Amino acid sequence: MLRLKRLSSTAIFSSQLFFTIEHNQFSLIPSQNPWQRTSNRFLDIYQIGNKAAIEKERARLADEMNRGYFADISEMKKHGGKIAMANKIITPAMAAVKFPTLEVNYSDGTTLNLPITSNGNEVDACKSVVPKATLLCLSFRASSQAMVDSWSVPFLEAFNNSEKVQLYEVSVVDSWLLSRNPVKRLLLRFMRKSKPDERNGVLQRQIVYSFGDHYYFRKELKILNLLTGYIFLLDNFGRIRWQGFGLAKQEELSSLLSCTSLLLEEK
Repeated sequence: MLRLKRLSSTAIFSSQLFFTIEHNQFSLIPSQNPWQRTSNRFLDIYQIGNKAAIEKERARLADEMNRGYFADISEMKKHGGKIAMANKIITPAMAAVKFPTLEVNYSDGTTLNLPITSNGNEVDACKSVVPKATLLCLSFRASSQAMVDSWSVPFLEAFNNSEKVQLYEVSVVDSWLLSRNPVKRLLLRFMRKSKPDERNGVLQRQIVYSFGDHYYFRKELKILNLLTGYIFLLDNFGRIRWQGFGLAKQEELSSLLSCTSLLLEEK
């Protein structure tokens, strides 16, 4: 009886949330109030007396509140998610920065750290083969799936038979509630049932989900607008060699494909 009451209360609470589910993605509809956009985080008890931790949290809250949902909407109206043009040429290896480590989950619950890289003779993430090139597509809202598709579908067709290329589409879930294990497992189970059709070929589109607090991850990549899609081409050391945004243009796709080919030829 007690368990039934708990389930009922959870169901009532969950019914107050609105989800959008498109192409195996889900997201909370953004709040209208800036203070509600801040993450559901609190300082740990042992940090309450830590002045540096308090100042860091204060700066974070100010940053999140200054960058409101309506700022993202306003930018989308201006440029449709094209916050910048994609690279025209590949970034030299010496000048490229590393993509920060991101923990992701497959729909079956399997955990993986991206990107998969090589460090000398070591291989990260328990993989026997490190890709020469990885296209990593980030989406923070389900509405940006069409943007991701505009890059990933042509990329998949171009390198369909390549064993040295990998393609990941990452749905980033910042919600504290959705990152809790019971809800997280339920959502992953739902995503497994609605898995897209597999394509023939060596290269497969791998759809994964990243749960939790991504504030500092976003800061490191200078990601501000959460309504657009972010596309990264990485080399075998996890360095960002090319980057795109929003919907792909034909000349940008040509640049992506040529830069990928160059990565495959690098020694």
